[in-house]
Amino acid sequence: MRFRRGVELDPSQVSDRRGRGRGAVAVGGGGGLIGLVVLVLSLLGGDGGSVLLDAPLGSLGSAESPSAECRTGADANQQDDCRIVGVVNSVQAFWGQRLDGYRPSTTAFFEGSVSTGCGVATAAVGPFYCPVDQGVYIDLGFYDELRSRFGASGGPFAEAYVIAHEYGHHVENLIGVLERSRDGSSGPQSSGVRVELMADCLAGMWAGGAVATGYIEELTQADIDDGLNAAAAIGDDRIQERVTGRVDPESWTHGSAEQRQVWFLTGYRSTATDTGSNIEVCDTFSVPSI
Repeated sequence: MRFRRGVELDPSQVSDRRGRGRGAVAVGGGGGLIGLVVLVLSLLGGDGGSVLLDAPLGSLGSAESPSAECRTGADANQQDDCRIVGVVNSVQAFWGQRLDGYRPSTTAFFEGSVSTGCGVATAAVGPFYCPVDQGVYIDLGFYDELRSRFGASGGPFAEAYVIAHEYGHHVENLIGVLERSRDGSSGPQSSGVRVELMADCLAGMWAGGAVATGYIEELTQADIDDGLNAAAAIGDDRIQERVTGRVDPESWTHGSAEQRQVWFLTGYRSTATDTGSNIEVCDTFSVPSI
C-alpha cells in the first residue's frame, strides 16, 4: 500500500491520547461499544468480554492531533502513525462521496485505557467503535497482537483493514443498522454476526475504491491478501480452535474466517469493478444465509 507523496493529510481527524490512560478496567453493562474482536478476546484471557452499554458518559478530555509529523502522503509512507492518519482520511473521503448525509468520525490513539462516551475501556477489548460519541478507538499495540496472538501475517494493509472495519460500524450507526447487534443473539446467522460481516463488507468497499479517493496511489494483490489473512485470523472459529481446541458455532459473535473473507471480498469486488455500486451490496440482513 503506497500513498500519493504530495497528497495533503488532515491530521485533525485523528487524536493522540497515548500517555493519558488511567489504568481503569472496562465497566460491564449490556452492549455499546462495537469492536473487531471485543466479544471474543475473553477467550484469550483478556477482559474483552466486557461490553459497554448504557454506561455513564466519559470525560473525553483534551487530546492532540499528530499534525506536526503527518502532513503529506510522503509522511504516511514513512511513519506508522501517519499511515493510519492517511487511511482514516481515505476511508472518510470514500464514505463522504458514497453515503448521503455522512458525518465524519474521529479516531483516537490510546494506550492502556481510554475514556469514551460509552464509558472507560481498556486496550484488552481491541479496536472498537463507540456509537455514543461516534468515535473509533485503537491502541496501536493491537497490531502486534494481530500477529503474535492471532497469527495474522500483518502488513500495512492488514492495519488499514482494521480501521476500515471500525468505520464500517460508523456507517452502520449512521444508517440505523448498528443497533440490530444488541439483541444478545449469537451463532453463525445471528444479528451480531450479520452486523460484523456487514462492517467487513463495507471495509472491502473502501478497499475497492481506495485509490479513487486520491490518498492512496497503489494497492497490490499482496495488500488485499494481507487484509484477507487478517480477517480470517480473527474469525470466531480460528480463535476458538486456537484457544480451546474446539469450535462452537452457536457461540459465534463475529463470524467465521470464511464468512469474514467472503463478505470483505463482496464489498471489494463491488467497488473495484463498478464505481457506481452502492451500500446495498453489503446488506447482510437482506439474505437468508450469510
